[in-house]
Amino acid sequence: MSRDDAQVSNIAKGGYILRDCDGTPDLILIATGSEVGVTVKAAEKLASEGTKVRVVSMPCTNVFDEQDAAYKEAVLPLAVTARVAVEAAHADYWYKYVGIDGRMVCMTSFGESAPGDVLMDYFGFTVENIANTAKELLD
Repeated sequence: MSRDDAQVSNIAKGGYILRDCDGTPDLILIATGSEVGVTVKAAEKLASEGTKVRVVSMPCTNVFDEQDAAYKEAVLPLAVTARVAVEAAHADYWYKYVGIDGRMVCMTSFGESAPGDVLMDYFGFTVENIANTAKELLD
């Protein structure tokens, strides 16, 4: 997915809106690293079904946390509580961004060994799983 000049500039802020919708989103998907691509595809699937979705790319949470409140609110508005984090790491850390009622598509175990694409499917890093996790949250 290509980024415009503002998005490229906002990478330095640790988190930015990669894909947005018209108006207030029903749902925010937050992803980092290699999970961004599949998350954007899940957002496209959800949008095609009528859900207003924003995708936030979060390459560096520490830097994002240092931004002023206005910027953080512009990216992750407090009024939008339906949030799903997608991260090929442990889930606990992401509660600060998704809230206690949010959902995560994250790894919950350690030590599995297989080719990367097999592990991504095994851990649920698929368009279908991300979309279904979001739908469950919205229901």
